[in-house]
Amino acid sequence: MEETTMLCPSMMCANFDCLAEEVALLDNAGVDIFHCDVMDGCFVPNMALGLQDINCIRKNTNKPIDAHLMIENPANKVDWFIDAGCDIIYIHPESERYAVRTLQRIKNANRKAGIAINPDTSIESVMEIINICDYLMVMTVSPGFAGQQYIDFVTKKLLRLADMKKDFGYKLLIDGACSPDKIHELSTKGVDGFVLGTSALFGKDAGYAEIINGLRR
Repeated sequence: MEETTMLCPSMMCANFDCLAEEVALLDNAGVDIFHCDVMDGCFVPNMALGLQDINCIRKNTNKPIDAHLMIENPANKVDWFIDAGCDIIYIHPESERYAVRTLQRIKNANRKAGIAINPDTSIESVMEIINICDYLMVMTVSPGFAGQQYIDFVTKKLLRLADMKKDFGYKLLIDGACSPDKIHELSTKGVDGFVLGTSALFGKDAGYAEIINGLRR
């Protein structure tokens, strides 16, 4: 794995009985970005992190935080996450009519802007939007729930997007079923970062530091 590979714990999988302590443990383990899934129960059939959760994470780390907005009409709420101190904000291009306008609003606030690309979203349908993105996050599962299986056909899309990085300059991440084997395989093929959930990080017998160090090795 390259030294620059970003390891990003999915905080919806953390222990919310002691969120501040979880953040401290992950921070000390050497993670790179705290990944915060935000769901409204409409765009995806689930609900997840709210502003109070993100405020807690922000209070307890100086590491970057991203907000993955799985919500309808993110333009109406994106300022909430800017004000909460999120460094990277992802939207789904299907979630609103004028995605470019919202991405530019994020960038105008001196934050990094990104899109999340669903398994059934083609590269061609987001080609123009990519021009304004700092980050692309490819969903390798259907969004909304942890613990799903990796969708194999998405790998072909990932390889195309990895090859396109030199023309557009974005960072490429994947979210969903990021097992150690997948991290090892795809980090050598141009994927810059991985959202870590139950496949690689949470709910294991080993401690976070041991797991993160093992993934980097």
